[in-house]
Amino acid sequence: MTESASNTTESKTFRVAVIGGGITGLAAAQRLVSRSNNVQVVLLESSRRLGGIIRTEAADGYLMELGPDSFITNKPAALQLCEEIGFTDQLIPTDAGFRRSLVLRNGKPLPVPDGFMLMAPSNPWAILTTPVLSIAGRLRLLSEAWIARRTTDEDESLASFVRRRFGQQALERLVQPLVGGIYTADPEKLSLKATLPRFPEMEQSHGSVIRATMAQQRIDRNRSPQSHSVVNESSGSGARYGLFASAAGGLSDMVTAIERTLRKSRQVEIQLGVEVTALERLPASASQWGVQLRDQRPMAFDAVIMTLPTHAAARILSAAISPELQAALQEIEYASSAIVVSGHRLSDFDHPLDAFGLVVPAIEKRKIMAVSFSSRKFPDRAPAGQILLRTFVGGALQPELLHNDDEMISGFVNDELRSIFGMKAEPMFSEVIRYNNAMPQYHVGHLDRVARIESLLKNTPGLYLAGSAYTGVGIPDSIASGWLAAEHAL
Repeated sequence: MTESASNTTESKTFRVAVIGGGITGLAAAQRLVSRSNNVQVVLLESSRRLGGIIRTEAADGYLMELGPDSFITNKPAALQLCEEIGFTDQLIPTDAGFRRSLVLRNGKPLPVPDGFMLMAPSNPWAILTTPVLSIAGRLRLLSEAWIARRTTDEDESLASFVRRRFGQQALERLVQPLVGGIYTADPEKLSLKATLPRFPEMEQSHGSVIRATMAQQRIDRNRSPQSHSVVNESSGSGARYGLFASAAGGLSDMVTAIERTLRKSRQVEIQLGVEVTALERLPASASQWGVQLRDQRPMAFDAVIMTLPTHAAARILSAAISPELQAALQEIEYASSAIVVSGHRLSDFDHPLDAFGLVVPAIEKRKIMAVSFSSRKFPDRAPAGQILLRTFVGGALQPELLHNDDEMISGFVNDELRSIFGMKAEPMFSEVIRYNNAMPQYHVGHLDRVARIESLLKNTPGLYLAGSAYTGVGIPDSIASGWLAAEHAL
């Protein structure tokens, strides 16, 4: 072999197709080109925009998130990505002045007990005095400190865990609505190990979630002031709002910053509005993949990273590649939901809306799951004297509500806002955003299903899967999933 031929072989470009231009696909592409100079990435997105469910719109002084509005910072991937693309200075924390949640009790919004983080009560006095629970319910919740730990290690549903440790009332009145607002899931089916593993770990390490929480508080108090985090996890109530961040101009700005970084690279080609219809092994090369686009010839790649929902990934996979992998992907169920984004004058409500939002227990028999007070969470989301709301409908427990048209959904959301908050006038604007089959459901046994998918992937070298369906539904989880797939591909 001549010297020039040897050099050509050593510098051969490694071609990778990234299917899906949401945050996972963007993160995968970014990691590929940041780790290697010999990789060529083609990012394929079926819509005319990047970002997937991340979408920010601005109009009439409102800054509206039509998908997620923030990300948690104790999972490092999102912050790390922002650092790598020079976006950190655009991040903002939640407003400490409104850092609490409300929960509906017999039609009335009441504060979630101070220090109650999903199901870790760090303030026993707040539990003893909360009107959200009856006296019996409060005592049963606090008795968790003396409930014996479970001796088996099999997966357990959220409902089973909470009922066993905290009681039925704590499940119905606090945990179900708080967790339901995150996963839009049925707590009787939701896998605790796959979604909130720290709680069974607390039970095993300390014999009790309450005792583990108290022990952590003692550790925090003994730390020097210099070692304290910038954010305070135990401040407020509901979700761990002190750990959340967003972008000053909306999360779409983060997507734009990633896109700008990718387009500056000569190693990335972004194709929008293209539909991938099939994936197959190329007959001329057992190590290459053919990606078929509608009405085009297949493109050849050395590796493929699919970041689509599992039902979409299963449709693209040829049955000849792995019928078992197709079937395993189809086992992961999805839920649908809708967000009604609306703008209002604060004076049009009897309630001050002085919190980050309201969660609604399923036993209240309402037509909404939650309401997020967006302009209370982050600054500059609404004009002075006005408020931006995001109301959530549907999910795993009320899928039938999404059979209504947009006008009907807006109508019953307005009815609920009138009933709960004393809304006295129609919204200044209202928009319904639907997410059909968009939220993966981490049912009991989810970790085993993911392990089986990973095992089957070993039989299809060069094919990698990433996204919110596997190891976490949040933005940091999706980014980390895309990064891991990129590392494996390289």
